[in-house]
Amino acid sequence: MNDFTNRTFDEISVDTTISATRTLTATDVEALALAAGDVEGFHVEGGGGDRLSAQGAAAISLIAGLLNRRLPGPGSAIVASRFHYAGACYVGDTLIATVKAKRKHDEGHRIEFACKCVNQHGDVLVDGIATVAAPTRRIAYANLATPEIILRRNDGFANLFKRCEALAPITCAIVHPCDRDSLLGPLEAARRGLIVPILIGPEAKIRAVARAEGIDLAPWEIVGVEHSHAAAEKAVELARAGKVEALMKGSLHTDELMETVVPSTGGLRTARRISHVFVLDVPTYPRLLMVTDAAINLYPTLEEKVDICQNAIDLAHILGIAQPKVAILSAVETINPKIPGTLDAAALCKMADRGQITGALLDGPLAFDNAISIEAARTKSIRSPVAGEADILLVPDLEAGNMLAKQLQYLAGADAAGIVCGTRVPIVLTSRADNVRTRLVSAAVLKLVAHDRREKLLPK
Repeated sequence: MNDFTNRTFDEISVDTTISATRTLTATDVEALALAAGDVEGFHVEGGGGDRLSAQGAAAISLIAGLLNRRLPGPGSAIVASRFHYAGACYVGDTLIATVKAKRKHDEGHRIEFACKCVNQHGDVLVDGIATVAAPTRRIAYANLATPEIILRRNDGFANLFKRCEALAPITCAIVHPCDRDSLLGPLEAARRGLIVPILIGPEAKIRAVARAEGIDLAPWEIVGVEHSHAAAEKAVELARAGKVEALMKGSLHTDELMETVVPSTGGLRTARRISHVFVLDVPTYPRLLMVTDAAINLYPTLEEKVDICQNAIDLAHILGIAQPKVAILSAVETINPKIPGTLDAAALCKMADRGQITGALLDGPLAFDNAISIEAARTKSIRSPVAGEADILLVPDLEAGNMLAKQLQYLAGADAAGIVCGTRVPIVLTSRADNVRTRLVSAAVLKLVAHDRREKLLPK
């Protein structure tokens, strides 16, 4: 895991230089050719498979990565460029990119960088000038590790961020933000206009983290309490009083926060069962995919699954899915009395037929492959409006759901947001393993849910 700290306009002097090296893989070739719009089969497979069709695309990608992630780094923007392209790239080539500050302009905090990328033989592939609007304040991120490139067919989260742009930020209690990630994540969400954070926890610890990261906390309210449990209690108290519209977990354990949320008196429960929904953007799936419940309900009963299902359906509506398709998962697609989950699936489908679950199409039991693959469903002669096109996967228990969600993240490269439903205000349960994008998407979902709640509370 890499840490990235930017350099501000004032910190960068003329002749400051930085370099990076990357060896091209076959995946790089395919991804960069696709990005360049050159998808001629000869260029990316067969006899021409070793040649990068988009001349300079790999070099430009490496240069842009240096400027956007390291010098100046997070908070910067490339506003102009003039490059000369030469040479060819092949799988196995080692590219060395270098950027060097050549000229500074106070107006707009612009810096001109001389940029060059060569291969392992010293052949120049790209050289020229990039003009960058440099940041004026220090930003530091953890969890911006650079993974292998994964080709995405979609970006389901882009629409969520777009919808958030037109909405005012929501007031969100950040519960015990006493380590780097749990403080930086909400502050970045605030910078992007998603939330207005209220930091709740031991004030000395919060300020110590901020000092270590060079963060100015002056714009944000801090509610000082003695310890993490008191922070959770205070956050719930503010939510019940209508002073915050959402909660976000900081550096305390999930159980500690939820213990203050679930009591019928003094907590944030509603008539609906509390449940958790993962919202995933899977590169190989053409729509957002929701998995529930993978974080709160261990072995839910049929009655509890009704609420879990309805919570996910209501969330899907908020996220813009007018009639979500719910696949009730099991190991098989036929009803088997020896597998209780298949009986629950059949009962839930009949309950939907009778209007006990509304707003969605339900089918089950369905095995995972039949739920997300039309081809798999067709092979097994499954005729269903849900099979192969599921928006929501209702899992039989927490263990199955948690493993499924994490497999999609770590093996399929899915980005994931998570939110607690069935409470008076939406709650995000962040994980220490969450990267910046995950935390921002969770905040975006939080914002959309809170605004939906605002609209429903307005007098008619």
